[in-house]
Amino acid sequence: MSITILLVLIIVVALFFDFTNGFHDTANAMATSIATGALTPKVAVALAGILNLVGAFLSVAVAKTVAGGIVELDVFDLSNPIDSERLLLVVFAGLGGGIMWNLFTWLFGIPSSSSHALFGGLIGAAIAAIGFDGVVWVGVLNKIIIPALAAPFVAGLVALIGTWLVYRITNHSEKEHRDRYFRWGQIGSASLVALAHGTSDAQKTMGVIFLAMVAAGQFDSDHPMPFWIQLACALAIAIGTYSGGFRVIRTLGKGLVEIHPPQGMAAETSSAAIILTSSHLGMALSTTHVATGSIMGSGLTGPKGEVRWSVAGRMALAWITTLPVAAFVSFVIWWIGNGAASAGSDLVWGGVAIALIIALGGGYMFYRASKAPVHKDNVNEDWDEDGGALGTSADSADKKVYGEPADFVDTSAGLAGATATRTAVNNKHRK
Repeated sequence: MSITILLVLIIVVALFFDFTNGFHDTANAMATSIATGALTPKVAVALAGILNLVGAFLSVAVAKTVAGGIVELDVFDLSNPIDSERLLLVVFAGLGGGIMWNLFTWLFGIPSSSSHALFGGLIGAAIAAIGFDGVVWVGVLNKIIIPALAAPFVAGLVALIGTWLVYRITNHSEKEHRDRYFRWGQIGSASLVALAHGTSDAQKTMGVIFLAMVAAGQFDSDHPMPFWIQLACALAIAIGTYSGGFRVIRTLGKGLVEIHPPQGMAAETSSAAIILTSSHLGMALSTTHVATGSIMGSGLTGPKGEVRWSVAGRMALAWITTLPVAAFVSFVIWWIGNGAASAGSDLVWGGVAIALIIALGGGYMFYRASKAPVHKDNVNEDWDEDGGALGTSADSADKKVYGEPADFVDTSAGLAGATATRTAVNNKHRK
């Protein structure tokens, strides 16, 4: 009975992770199209949601990598209820670490990898439960670490070459006329990225639920992926995508590069090609790394080489810390859950403790985000070259106007207040 209750909790929390993945990664497909005006914000997120839903059914190769390529299943005797419970708690704690990092980076508008947050969570929980032997390190290296290092550079190079060719070919075209056609092209290329995202990221949650089902003894690791898991994960990521995720969209669309339609189309086409190829090969690639690398590559060959390196530096720091921080958080969560299960002499208490951590931590971050909303009406506000974005702390008028992605969503003041503060500061300087 305890295993069944915990399994249900894990499936619900896994689908919530899928939801956060959707709104966190909407920017990967639609940020440039929104920034250039090719699509309105609401149309963009609706289109991305539909295509994520469709893409989730196109392949299960990545799901199999997640289900069997991270946690070492051979160290568990799944015929033994104690080992089954341990594996379920590993999966649950791993989801907790992934969700906490997803929401934290979303709150501060930082494009980070939902995939690596999940992988880091599973790795940390496995180490807590079993030790370093609980992780398939060869699979982590070959399917996660190496692709993570290579993807941004490959995507950036492809986008750089593509953008250079676009400007070279259209060099004598009238700018407004050229950009109008490229905006139409962006609709197609952005749609392709959204479809590719569904084939990649929705499968990662499928793999987690599949792993939990194996742990609960519902079927073995060679069982085909059930349709209901595919459908549930597809719907969860599609709903999350439709919800917007405008914080991250703003950073990628306005903060990293002042994107123009030719650059946007080149970046999106590069991203889609790489994501679809990696999904076919079963590599659990970060769509965030790919999309960001493509945008940077297109920015380097744009009209002014307009990459904002301070923003890029913040993002790179988030990339480097995602795996270890998510692993550390899930490590701690596992110990809390395991302690609660031991104290209550029932695994269910461990699951309840982990669920409470996720609910309280997630609720607090949603609350903080509500204090400085980023939405369809302000997502395309100009990114100030000197001060950065529009966000500022309430008491910073006489000190400093902040501009990095984290500062943009300082939750102590809303955007309206931030705009008024900036105006006051500018007037003061003029005097």
